[in-house]
Amino acid sequence: MERHFDEELKDLHKDILKMAIMSQQAIHKSIEALRNRNKLQAQEVIDTDVEIDELELIIDEKCIDLIARHQPMAGDLRFIATGMKVNAELERIADLAVDISQRVLELVDKPILKPLIDIPKLSTVAQNMVRDAIDAFVREDIELAKKVVLSDEEADRLRNLVQEELINDYMAKDASTAPRAVPLLLIARHLERICDHTTNIAEDVIYMVQGKVVKHHPERIKKGSE
Repeated sequence: MERHFDEELKDLHKDILKMAIMSQQAIHKSIEALRNRNKLQAQEVIDTDVEIDELELIIDEKCIDLIARHQPMAGDLRFIATGMKVNAELERIADLAVDISQRVLELVDKPILKPLIDIPKLSTVAQNMVRDAIDAFVREDIELAKKVVLSDEEADRLRNLVQEELINDYMAKDASTAPRAVPLLLIARHLERICDHTTNIAEDVIYMVQGKVVKHHPERIKKGSE
């Protein structure tokens, strides 16, 4: 029975990893659609979200079934409970990639406002955070999870740069730029929210491994890193 339970936990690992890969790909494709001003790429992200939603339900059902049938204790219970939280965060991340793609569809037929610099940088930060957070979850790597949480400051900084430039250098000087600036503002906001959800995953990993609550208390992580 215990061996069968271990196999089911490994299967859950694989499903969550698949969910993470699909979410990462959605972020990447949505920003590539923005770079390339490509409607088909943006629509592909929107259409693929159905598969991600279905996988989220499958993972949730597996977690509930594992708890009901095996009544796991201690570390195994924390892993499954954390897996359910991670699953939900990844689905929200994929939804935000859809939101980005919808903003891209609003922009592709309009003249480009400015070269894209900080938004792709923010996208890279977001994708790296998702990758590292899932690696931390699978490997139960506390230090990597802490790195993810602390990376959120860089995401906030880049979002602020995008916001300040678009508002101060464009919209404030020429209101007619708003239809092209606002979707870019929202894309930066969506990327920053992706980083927030990824931070939640990392914080849950720390709790899963250490039983230490750092949610809403990043100073506890900084203190522990000194």
